[in-house]
Amino acid sequence: MLDARARFLAAGWYEPLQSAIQACIAEEHPNRILDVGCGTGYYLSAALPPGDEARALGMDISPTAVSRTIRSHDRVDGLVADVWSPLPLKGAAADVILNVFAPRNAAEFHRVLRPGGLLLVVIPRPSHLRELRQAGLAVQMQADKAAHLRSSLTSWFAQESHQQLDRTVHLPASEIASLIGMGPSSHHRAASSIVLDPALMQDVTIDFDIFGFRRRETASCITEA
Repeated sequence: MLDARARFLAAGWYEPLQSAIQACIAEEHPNRILDVGCGTGYYLSAALPPGDEARALGMDISPTAVSRTIRSHDRVDGLVADVWSPLPLKGAAADVILNVFAPRNAAEFHRVLRPGGLLLVVIPRPSHLRELRQAGLAVQMQADKAAHLRSSLTSWFAQESHQQLDRTVHLPASEIASLIGMGPSSHHRAASSIVLDPALMQDVTIDFDIFGFRRRETASCITEA
């Protein structure tokens, strides 16, 4: 999965998303960024502001993913941890938490994020990769992801911003194989088993929601929980 992700991202297909994340984080002028579900470090390394004061921590359950993230930038450290367990981090340690296509632990995110800090979450929209799902090449996705996201975070965070990023890309067979292999579809069908016509060129919809959530005060969390 990580190899497929590295190949696909290196080709630049998700550069608009990378740029949007970078712009959102730059507005915060953070010194400490935590990327939960860091993968290869593609988004984190681009989002880390310039200057020696700014540092980041890439966290993933995969040691291989964390190793790749560490190599992506000289001011990025790594942490192998399960998001569903108490995070081995002190309270208010992060100015920004980045969460791109990864699980979320609202209570722990609230504890680790400083007062007023930003939680930036990226999830796919229902039309994301619809052509590949229609062709049976990608698994179906939860239709109400955005509603579920808001519901799961509302006791701890207040939604502050939302932007949609969508485009259609024209992908050759090799890139389609990488795209399938880098995501949840790879759990259901090995990327190596995908046989595509080498001459295939397919229009594929890429569609994301980018949400910015501001950390609530603890008293608000208790009241709303």
